[in-house]
Amino acid sequence: MAEWTITINGAARSVPPGCTVAHLLEILEVDPTRVAVERNRAVVPRATWSATKLLDGDQLEVVTFVGGGA
Repeated sequence: MAEWTITINGAARSVPPGCTVAHLLEILEVDPTRVAVERNRAVVPRATWSATKLLDGDQLEVVTFVGGGA
């Protein structure tokens, strides 16, 4: 099965066809409670991550929340 190429935070990455946002975060070993995901310049609601299938050529931004402050 051929892999698809997507762009994550500006870097090309191969994913299996049918990969969802939730599966991508597992592949990336990212804590899903600490990130927001944007796909093709639109925020992907957390409740839809398991159903949102990525497509060849998609561009994603995965933003990690960082706590702290003074």
